Amino acid sequence: MDKRIPVTLLTGFLGSGKTTLLNKLLHNPAMKDTAVIINELGEAGLDQIFANSQISQTVESEHVADNTVLLSSGCLCCSLKNELADTMRDLFFKRSLQAVPEFNRLVIETTGMADPGPILANLMNEPVIESVYRLDAVVVTIDAAYGLQQIETQKEALKQAAVADVLLITKSDTATPEQISALQSKLAAINPNATQQFVLHGEIDPMQIIDVGLFDFANKQANPERWLRAPASGFTAKKGTLPQAPAHDDVTTFTVYLPKPMAWADFRGVILKLCQVHGEQLLRLKGILHVEDAPAPLAVHAVHFTPYPPTLLEGWDEDEPISRIVIIGKGIDEQAVREMLIQF
Repeated sequence: MDKRIPVTLLTGFLGSGKTTLLNKLLHNPAMKDTAVIINELGEAGLDQIFANSQISQTVESEHVADNTVLLSSGCLCCSLKNELADTMRDLFFKRSLQAVPEFNRLVIETTGMADPGPILANLMNEPVIESVYRLDAVVVTIDAAYGLQQIETQKEALKQAAVADVLLITKSDTATPEQISALQSKLAAINPNATQQFVLHGEIDPMQIIDVGLFDFANKQANPERWLRAPASGFTAKKGTLPQAPAHDDVTTFTVYLPKPMAWADFRGVILKLCQVHGEQLLRLKGILHVEDAPAPLAVHAVHFTPYPPTLLEGWDEDEPISRIVIIGKGIDEQAVREMLIQF
């Protein structure tokens, strides 16, 4: 079991309901062991969170450190006023020194115009951050009425939807059934591997977006199928691939199945080269590898030019062990990527 602190990246375009969602999350007792980094420069700073909260009059809070507030729910809120990596380091060191209460997970809220790719890349691209934090999931809010238009006209909204693990469709009470259906179809075409959920007035069970990635803390074990969200069966040995959904808005999602046997000592160089060659177009890479030179399968992850160290999935295996890699790219050369991965 990976002991690093799981990180949920919460993003979504302007006006998509992140502030409302954060209000409800911050005051939910189920979030008592959670730290939340709120972008003070965005539309949801700490002051606005408290001002907009419907129960702010009855919620007690106390300042426990610089730019850090502890709510009566036990949720620890920290304002992002420096670089994200600096804030994450500072929060962890304060936790180690017991200057703030111990937290077991971290939620990071971004601005509505943020491109999540560079944030993800910078998040784990230094030893201190990577050694104590791990990415759990990317959660994206999408406005039911305006989300389709935003995705079609705003590149940030498109990228947010493309890299999401969980898509939260908000404000469905303001949209027509036709708008909702069109949005769902668009999201499924852009990101067929993401989970779609409806959220009204920010009401959601936190467990629907927390600990929904590689590790299932409730069962104390890895859940690679849920994290990868790609089928393990249907492998075509001749081509090493399955038919994929057509590209939309130049965003392509496809899965590459790798033949056996393979060794991580050899294949890690291929992942690095893929990131170097196609990093600009590579929005996200996720994979499960069954290798000969490791005691258990490996989970691999990369964003743009940055491959992360693999995670050993001890105690987990598949009935039909098949190595596969999911690629999400914008303007990426799918055939070149397939050839690079398969020909190694």
